Amino acid sequence: MQFFIPTPSKSLVGIGPFTIHFYALCIIAGIVIAIWLGDKRFRRFGGAHNVVADVAIFAVPAGIIGGRLYHLVTSPDAYFGSHGHPLDAFKIWNGGLGIWGAIALGTYVAFWKFNQLNKSGKTGVRSFALFADALAPGVLFAQAIGRFGNWFNGELFGKPTTLPWGLEIPPSLRPAGYEQFSTFHPTFLYESLWCILMAALLMRLEKSFKPGQGFIFYIGGYCLGRFFFEMLRIDSAHTFAGLRVNAWMSLLIAGAAVTLFIKAGRRSSPEESGNL
Repeated sequence: MQFFIPTPSKSLVGIGPFTIHFYALCIIAGIVIAIWLGDKRFRRFGGAHNVVADVAIFAVPAGIIGGRLYHLVTSPDAYFGSHGHPLDAFKIWNGGLGIWGAIALGTYVAFWKFNQLNKSGKTGVRSFALFADALAPGVLFAQAIGRFGNWFNGELFGKPTTLPWGLEIPPSLRPAGYEQFSTFHPTFLYESLWCILMAALLMRLEKSFKPGQGFIFYIGGYCLGRFFFEMLRIDSAHTFAGLRVNAWMSLLIAGAAVTLFIKAGRRSSPEESGNL
């Protein structure tokens, strides 16, 4: 008997005049978990109550915008090509959030808002590095939950496989050239499990880290796994020198993270450890 993971038959549900997309629900659920866990951890580090929520009000929308912009820049043909539909660029519920853009703009806005609160003495802990460390595991859990949105959308799966946990993809969602295959690597599940593993490992090791190293560990560790997941994926993507652009990004950012992790570990004074 062949076992497999089925692709959900529905990716949305209608309630009266409203349409709720499961992709969006996964993103929202992840955000809620990240804020709850981040606030709990930040207060344990000596931070003030509600700081994480106050920062998140600005950082979360920035992260979504940054993620969408990165996706549009790296995959423009689907929206602005000869057969593209520009208005689809606003339909984020259909998928398409680039993690690198989300992290970059989200972190920048979080740094700006944290410093604003810091100047008014509302943070309790003055170090943004500690703030970022507090958030890192929750962000990993958020990414783990958010990846299930790709499952509901039947997207971003990997190469064909006959493994028992293969993901069954309906014919209408199979990419050109793969119509004869029915089960594929569930890269959404691989990445989700990797994020959970990294979060658990981070919380286990963080007592030996210096401020800032926890967040950098998250970035580097995630990139390591993402490189291999990118090598499995078969969705359309721009390539450079035979590798997908996101695979190159994973390698470059992982390399930078290793350098920053070592540098952060050499810091000794609180002032040096204050920022990432």
